[in-house]
Amino acid sequence: MATEPLIRMADVRKEYPSGEGTIAVLRDIDLTIEAGEKVAIVGASGSGKSTLMNILGCLDRSTSGSYRISGREISSLAADELAALRREHFGFIFQRYHLLGELSAQGNVEIPAIYAGRPRTERTRRAAALLDRLGMADRKLHRPGQLSGGQQQRVSIARALMNNANVVLADEPTGALDRQSGEEVLRILDELHTEGRTIIIVTHDMTVARRAERVIEISDGRIVSDTRSEAGTKAGIGSPVVETVPSRRFSLGAWFDRLKEAFQMALLAMRAHKLRTFLTMLGIIIGIASVVSVVALGRGSQERVLANISNLGTNTLEVFAGKDFGDTRSGKITTLVVADATELAKQAYVAAVTPTVSTSSTIRFQAREASALVNGVGDRYFAATGMKLSEGRLFDASSVSEVAQEAVIDANAKTAMFPDEGMSPVGQVLLVGKVPIRIVGVVQARQGGFGSSQNPSLYIPYTTAQARFLGSTSLRSITVRVDDNVATSLAEQAVTQFLMQRHGTKDFFILNTDDIRQTITSTNQTMTLLIAAIAVISLIVGGIGVMNIMLVSVSERVSEIGVRLAVGARQGDVLQQFLIEAVLVCLIGGILGVAAALGLGAAFSAFSTSFSFVYSTGSILAAFLCSSLIGIVFGYLPAHNASRLDPVAALARE
Repeated sequence: MATEPLIRMADVRKEYPSGEGTIAVLRDIDLTIEAGEKVAIVGASGSGKSTLMNILGCLDRSTSGSYRISGREISSLAADELAALRREHFGFIFQRYHLLGELSAQGNVEIPAIYAGRPRTERTRRAAALLDRLGMADRKLHRPGQLSGGQQQRVSIARALMNNANVVLADEPTGALDRQSGEEVLRILDELHTEGRTIIIVTHDMTVARRAERVIEISDGRIVSDTRSEAGTKAGIGSPVVETVPSRRFSLGAWFDRLKEAFQMALLAMRAHKLRTFLTMLGIIIGIASVVSVVALGRGSQERVLANISNLGTNTLEVFAGKDFGDTRSGKITTLVVADATELAKQAYVAAVTPTVSTSSTIRFQAREASALVNGVGDRYFAATGMKLSEGRLFDASSVSEVAQEAVIDANAKTAMFPDEGMSPVGQVLLVGKVPIRIVGVVQARQGGFGSSQNPSLYIPYTTAQARFLGSTSLRSITVRVDDNVATSLAEQAVTQFLMQRHGTKDFFILNTDDIRQTITSTNQTMTLLIAAIAVISLIVGGIGVMNIMLVSVSERVSEIGVRLAVGARQGDVLQQFLIEAVLVCLIGGILGVAAALGLGAAFSAFSTSFSFVYSTGSILAAFLCSSLIGIVFGYLPAHNASRLDPVAALARE
């Protein structure tokens, strides 16, 4: 039974669109090449010889006809199966070398082995051995720009042999070289042929062609002659060397090596275009910085609002006589009494209760006088409202029961009556109207908000206020602090029901300070969402910028993509490389954005002591996740476009 030839073409035709029709570059090519042959394909420019070589090397597909390698039909293979053939069995030597400028000579040689999944130690050793064999041992760490034309072509040959290619395709291998370098390359090809490799050379130089044992001439897309050179020797022909595409099991190490190589190439590309990379990142930096800063600003302002409300008395209910603020009958309603406060204090949902009455009076100390608000409160008033002592002491339950003439003043009263910083008000006696009152303590100033005032205020036992100033046992209000474990809305319902049972009617109304807090917090959250929406828009704009720049990057690096595809890169490998680059740009942009947000917060804190940004780990992690997603979402289209490029079209562009 006859052995299947290595290469067999039958009726191969290649057409390209031209205007409204097509133009045929190859016409009904019938060609057979045995394993171990050295074949030269010659012809004038435009004859179709390069197109024939591209189809032979699986860089291009024929429009029609049959192309078989060791009996296997190639036209039915998918893109990655063709890549496997190029990777495992073909080696390409290009006229223009097509080396990657960012890599060293050894790095260029190793690329096919990376895509083939060879272990690092194995590929490093083999690349060094090939370069040494080709006289490049002392130049293996040099980049292509540091090598001569002949040296670059030798690197190209080493790359073609990296995966032990059985078929070497050389496209005008001496076309860009001087005579001496050209002779050296031809000598190397002779050696490879002697080893039994199949050599296919495309050339227009008949001197080069005559060194082959078989010369095929092509003209106007047709084979016009196929002759054997009498000088040619058919050396070392063995059994067919390309039988099937090898099936390799998945190797985590090989996958990691390809990932690492893609990562390194992404870093090299970013470093080679620093300004473009930074401008790409700028939109991401602004967006991420905005998001993190807005969240921190929102949390800071929210905590500040809650702190202010806390100073008014968190979780408090204020029970007033009457139907609502402005009720003209409220002054005549005397059903709100101390007994109501006493009974409320016994309820499980109550943390503290204090009766309150108030009046205004003139206060005097020595030659100073001022109009002040006199608040009659219980000893639990300060706990209920969250007021803090700054000096002295607070009056206690015994002061209330004994109708003591003691007062705790606020910061406004201290400033008005005791402007001398060296003089402590504690122990001094104020004349409140005609009643002498001894100061026992000073409380800190209340923050701006509901219930705050710039007027001087005094806090005295409510019994003293009723007996000395008001002459009535009714209360202006009762302040109830709700237990932290109870919702204020439920507590409000319970207080309403409790007092209605005691009074027999609803002759009171309740001010729920938690409603104020929720309203302010809700408004703050709305503003935060508004600003965050603007920040998200800037992120989207930044993502579109990433996509545009990556599309430009793909168009600039078409030749590099073509080289990678030619040496066996899968579509997934190219997709991975460009996607990694997009994600890296966005991740680094995210890091710089977070740093910018932290710097903004530090600068803000340096100029403002009353307010600060409050950063959350969640928002920072979300920022990194967001930047990664932007890289994936907006980087996918350009990366996908890069992976779908036609190897031949990509290699044709410089």
